[in-house]
Amino acid sequence: MNRVCRVVSLWVVTLFLCMWPARAFAQADEIQVYDGSLAPKGIFNLTIHSNFTPKGITTPAFPGGVTPDKSFNGVPEWALGVTRWFEAGLYLPLYTYDKDLGWGVNGAKLRALFAVPDAETRKFFYGANFEFSYNANRWDTTNFTSEIRPIVGWHLGKTDVIVNPILDTAYDGLKNLEFVPAFRVAYNPSDRWAVAVEEYADFGPVSQFHAAQDQSHQIYGVVNFTGRVEVEAGVGFGLTDASDSCTLKLIVAFDLNRKKTVK
Repeated sequence: MNRVCRVVSLWVVTLFLCMWPARAFAQADEIQVYDGSLAPKGIFNLTIHSNFTPKGITTPAFPGGVTPDKSFNGVPEWALGVTRWFEAGLYLPLYTYDKDLGWGVNGAKLRALFAVPDAETRKFFYGANFEFSYNANRWDTTNFTSEIRPIVGWHLGKTDVIVNPILDTAYDGLKNLEFVPAFRVAYNPSDRWAVAVEEYADFGPVSQFHAAQDQSHQIYGVVNFTGRVEVEAGVGFGLTDASDSCTLKLIVAFDLNRKKTVK
């Protein structure tokens, strides 16, 4: 009962914080901490990413760009297990509904994920993900960008600690690499359920971080269910003037060419 109360309290506090006034721009099509899991060799996987910002910034980051407030963002992620340590992925199409621009396609991404085999059963696990993006003008001022996402984590009994120290680049020099880390601490009361706290941040270019009030920081309360279909739902709230006040995320994943065995 105490455990249930703690989980409920976390969600009540998170929802209360979502009532804060909207602040600054922070848009994403995918809100997820990578844990090194790979589709088995030869298995196709589909993951549907969706997020909605009920209370966000009311002006776009640049003329003609998507406005975060009341926007809905999503993308299907198609993945194939190539080897025990490599998974190839394609995000297509990235799309958004914007109250001013309406529905639109934001681009596409290619992904290459490398990780130690059987990461989910190891105490210490690691990997790296590489993404190559084409961005529509409504989504980014730069048409071609990339992400480098190291993955480091620990399974400590029923607790998971995962760090993704992400670097984003617009191919405009090493000093302009953007440091946008993500963190996750999860508790797994059973094989099927997990509750977690996640943070997603944008510190700015590595050569000179933004001032604290200009950095983006969002904290999420998250619940995961693992079965034939895997579901992750979360509510996030902003901590700084460069963060949307409230964002809701939903991730649904399933294999396309095999039946998953559930314990």
